[in-house]
Amino acid sequence: MTELWELLQFLFLGLFQGFTEPIPISSSGHLKIVQEFMDVDLPGLTFEAFINFGSLLAVLVIYRKDIYLLVNHASDYVFKKNEEYKSDFTYLLLLVVATIPAGLLGVFFDDLFGESFAEVKYVGLMLIFTGIALWIIRNLKGYKDDTEITLKDAIIIGLAQSLALAPGISRSGATVVAAMLVGLKRDSALRFSFLMYIPVSVGTTIFAVDDIVGNPEISSQFILYIIALLAAIVSSYFALLLFINIMKSGNLKYFAYYCLIAGVLVFFLL
Repeated sequence: MTELWELLQFLFLGLFQGFTEPIPISSSGHLKIVQEFMDVDLPGLTFEAFINFGSLLAVLVIYRKDIYLLVNHASDYVFKKNEEYKSDFTYLLLLVVATIPAGLLGVFFDDLFGESFAEVKYVGLMLIFTGIALWIIRNLKGYKDDTEITLKDAIIIGLAQSLALAPGISRSGATVVAAMLVGLKRDSALRFSFLMYIPVSVGTTIFAVDDIVGNPEISSQFILYIIALLAAIVSSYFALLLFINIMKSGNLKYFAYYCLIAGVLVFFLL
């Protein structure tokens, strides 16, 4: 019975964290809420790294064509001097620039952010903040496509991504909000947001390798971790498709409603 309960717990957490990772409601914030509400001990950083890797794989699958063309065209510009693909090379550089703020803050101040926002009431406040931000951009359509993103735009979006170090602020929500505020069209904002997620997620996975290798729980719970990983891949895949469809239809207000209601409930009830 204990083994079945443990399997169901890992399956649930894999599905839950995987689903909340791509959509703008903050997976880290929701994990804190689940921990507080259900009074359970979460598996820890090694588990989070596994789930993060699952979400990364889902993003890579959905944006595989964009990634292939971007890397291929940028390579042709660099090595074959094909001026036709200069915009793709520039786009790739802007993605790199946009990942720097979150990368630096994550390396040096991740623990500080975690300690400063450890109380679940702070998660409620950050969810309210996310909801207000999503509400502000709910009707924006943008006017810039991928070729019109500037260095200033990339820096602003990158700084917005660093805000997600605080549990309750969604990474995808913060970056999409910032991208829409600087004028990107909905599809361009979403694409830039998740393409810049890839290097950050890869970096997180690489930094977690030592913890994963040195964690004695992995050998004894390997099957459970794999089940959670597979669950995260599937749930992240469908969650991202849902987010893409909601962005296309201009219904971000529903995420705003959810974050506002959830934030108020968490702040006053937990």
